[in-house]
Amino acid sequence: MSTKEQPKNEQKDKGITVKKEENMPEWYEQVLLKSELAEHAPIKGCMIIRPGGYAVWQAIQDYFNPVMAKYGVKNAYFPMFIPESFFEREATHAKGFKAEVAWIEPKGEDKQRYAIRPTSETIMYDTFSHWVRSWRDLPLRINQWCNICRWEVQDCKLFLRSREFLWQEGHCVYETEVECETEAKAMLIEYQKLCRDLLAIPVITGQKTEKEKFAGAKRTYTIETLMPDGKALQCGTSHNLGQGFAKAFKINYKGRDMAEQLPWQSSWGISTRLIGATVMMHSDNKGLVLPPKIAQQQVVVVPILFDDSKEKVLHAAEKIIHDLTKEGVRAFVDERTEYSPGWKFNEWELKGVPIRIEIGPRDLEKKTCVLVRRDTVKKEIVELSDLKKEVEKQLEAMQHDLFKKAEKHMYDNTSHATNWHEFTEAIKHKKWVKVYFHEDEKLELEIKEKTSGVTSRCIPLDSPIPKGKKCFYSGKDATVEVIFARNY
Repeated sequence: MSTKEQPKNEQKDKGITVKKEENMPEWYEQVLLKSELAEHAPIKGCMIIRPGGYAVWQAIQDYFNPVMAKYGVKNAYFPMFIPESFFEREATHAKGFKAEVAWIEPKGEDKQRYAIRPTSETIMYDTFSHWVRSWRDLPLRINQWCNICRWEVQDCKLFLRSREFLWQEGHCVYETEVECETEAKAMLIEYQKLCRDLLAIPVITGQKTEKEKFAGAKRTYTIETLMPDGKALQCGTSHNLGQGFAKAFKINYKGRDMAEQLPWQSSWGISTRLIGATVMMHSDNKGLVLPPKIAQQQVVVVPILFDDSKEKVLHAAEKIIHDLTKEGVRAFVDERTEYSPGWKFNEWELKGVPIRIEIGPRDLEKKTCVLVRRDTVKKEIVELSDLKKEVEKQLEAMQHDLFKKAEKHMYDNTSHATNWHEFTEAIKHKKWVKVYFHEDEKLELEIKEKTSGVTSRCIPLDSPIPKGKKCFYSGKDATVEVIFARNY
């Protein structure tokens, strides 16, 4: 068997074998595994982020670090081991995370257990109590990029749910509630911009209900998006923590009047589940589709090689790369000779390179090449003299089009219900549903039980307070407008 024949047989195993619209969980798993973004670890509930996947996380970091710097946020790092005594200082917080914590039992002279960080409020706020002494020390704004452990997870869903994942968590301390509330909302808007401008994901900004808010928070704000299978996905949260944690951890300071004061606090975070959201939102039955801004490589040049013209074609391909790289485009040539051009086309479509350029001896004679955009897979003949401008134009267009397609899906699948029948019909048709609701934890629990898992996602920030409206479920006077959906 020749080397050119072998890859054709291998390709059958490499390609996506199920359709997104028919079996989304299996399709999603195959896309991540076969595009080499991630794989399952030999530890139950854990995953391995491969270089292609980690490059996306680095792109998110590179985008968001300057955003935080604009607000005066500084990066730091705190231990991943949290003394049990710290964890128990804020009762609501401890109760909220009880089921998720992995514990290290004491050894030797150590008499207390240590939690493996499920979130860092407690370990950071104990330190903040030493750092904050005067109003001059405020505002204090600290962020850390780190790993998190949520031990209750049994089955790993790559990037969306695992025992260990990576995230960013910002923690701030303020003199006033106004500062705290303003910046908590400001960071939520920054997350919305990140999703829109970098990941091409549309999101709804909203406030969590009392039932769904972060344990120990005064208010929780969230960004939510709708996945192609009709499930909502929480993409980031920002919390106004009030003064509860400050009180529990004795973060006191001397105010401008020299009196002892209690500060206000916020926290906010995003995680590697954004990678999962991006893959699930944009990818197709050929494999991975990534917005150009986060793709590790934005352009692949595939030379069509024949013995009598190989040198000329490779030289032309290298010149294309040189010219594109000079313009800041991440590009490379696939010079491998053991694989056919068709094999390479399929591989780079599977791995989600946004633009493919094909060039062979006939193209050289005409001073043209073939450009193929990953999301449309349409071939376009481009003059070599126009290639740089066309690549930049198509990268920008692809980023824009992916967002618009996802945005259309979200709005087309947003339903409004005024009664239980309309509500259940919308859920059955894989939509998320806006309803007028009498906010009550018991009612939310009843709805979740009756629908086998539908939960409130958020109270949209732009929703007016309903006046004269009735709750779709209880018939009582409505207090809020809420989006309900199944969720990841």
